[in-house]
Amino acid sequence: MADNVVTVNGIRRPLDGVPVNANALDWLRSVGLTGSKEGCAEGECGACAMLVLGPDGDGASAWVPVNSCLMPVHSLEGQEVVTAEGLGSPEALHPVQARLAEAGGSQCGYCTPGFVCSMAAEFYRADRTPPEERDTGHRERGPNGFDLHALSGNLCRCTGYRPIRDAAYALGMPDPGDALAERRSRPAPEAAPADRVVDGARFVRPAGLDETLRLLRDEPEATVVAGATDWGVEVSLRGRRAALAVAIDRIPELRALAVSEDVIEIGAALTLSEIERGLGGRVPLLAELIPQFASRLIRNSATLGGNLGTASPIGDAAPALLALDARVVLASLDGDREVELADYFTGYRETVRRPDELIRDVRIPLPLASVTAFHKIAKRRFDDISSVAIAFALDLDGGVVTAARIGLGGVAATPLRARATEQRLAGEPWDIATVRAASAVLGSEGTPMSDHRASADYRALMLSNSLLKLHGATAGDVERAGVTA
Repeated sequence: MADNVVTVNGIRRPLDGVPVNANALDWLRSVGLTGSKEGCAEGECGACAMLVLGPDGDGASAWVPVNSCLMPVHSLEGQEVVTAEGLGSPEALHPVQARLAEAGGSQCGYCTPGFVCSMAAEFYRADRTPPEERDTGHRERGPNGFDLHALSGNLCRCTGYRPIRDAAYALGMPDPGDALAERRSRPAPEAAPADRVVDGARFVRPAGLDETLRLLRDEPEATVVAGATDWGVEVSLRGRRAALAVAIDRIPELRALAVSEDVIEIGAALTLSEIERGLGGRVPLLAELIPQFASRLIRNSATLGGNLGTASPIGDAAPALLALDARVVLASLDGDREVELADYFTGYRETVRRPDELIRDVRIPLPLASVTAFHKIAKRRFDDISSVAIAFALDLDGGVVTAARIGLGGVAATPLRARATEQRLAGEPWDIATVRAASAVLGSEGTPMSDHRASADYRALMLSNSLLKLHGATAGDVERAGVTA
């Protein structure tokens, strides 16, 4: 059992008496660490960013930036956290803070501590190296190897982003003896089991999967929390409170990633950032999806299990996994059962998962389709909710579509497969005539509605246009393979 403290900026701080539903941001501010700010309370602005020490393989660790406004503070028990105050002081600025000041990267300063934390995480990234000479002109990677996408979850209304980018690109490498850099060479703290009750509400971090499943059997109304990127919004903006919260983000049985001859298994509690690093591009469709999934801050907490567990019809992961013909493994004390993802969703935010079951992992069959693509239509290029999401996985043989799987999001009460379009493509040549005919079918799939993101007509038009876009992007590849498309 953990000792109910969290180490913040090197100081052990007790969590005794802190409400179960409190988020880390409110707690940090309550103990005088007011650098972190609340801007949106839903993980979109990054003003609340903080650093948490996480595992980085082979006994090493990494400083991971996350949204403190979403994270339940009790999930930090036993962990190490650094805020902007812990990076430097007015008398001894951290290199990130110094570069921001020199570049004029702050005006009102409200968002600056969040930028500092996200920028510091990239400053300390172990594999940050200057790009190859041929890549030095890349607009989103600096000459010092700084990946500008590290700041994609941080918004600024008044400074403008150029001085912030200039500060990021002016950073050197950590000095010898930098304490935060040296800390990376040792393992991050393990997540110890915990069971806390405050004012009648309870927070539990089970020791393993069996204990978790017993809790879910005995307490069917329990709230299961992994990355909390969805539940945290419910708590912050809608006043939701859990009588029992069960944290599963560090359950070892939910954090495996395995690739065999015929299947890829992805643990439900792995974060999207961990999946991206672990797969290393092995699944091109996921490699295309993940950078478009919210922001780096969100991806450092969000999980596939959570994204599927909420059953949102606009979640970006589901369309891609549907196109990959994925299956989910549901675990309970009665044993495991494997369900095709296409059969998993039953209604608006409803699934076949029972209250006593937990998503253990997601299974993607191999081999993968030869042609894949993920199209996200949103008001912003990054860090936005999709109006429509379309994922394609096509098998081509001699210029003929031998199989097609198309996953859709944002056009019905659930994510769904575009079955009619798949049938229209199967067995047909991958040429413009086929694509035009199938595009008309795709435009009629689902039951799109009009809302503040897009009209029903616009969504239908985006569906039909997406197949034309895919053909335009792949026809040349097919021709180069020696087949006229």
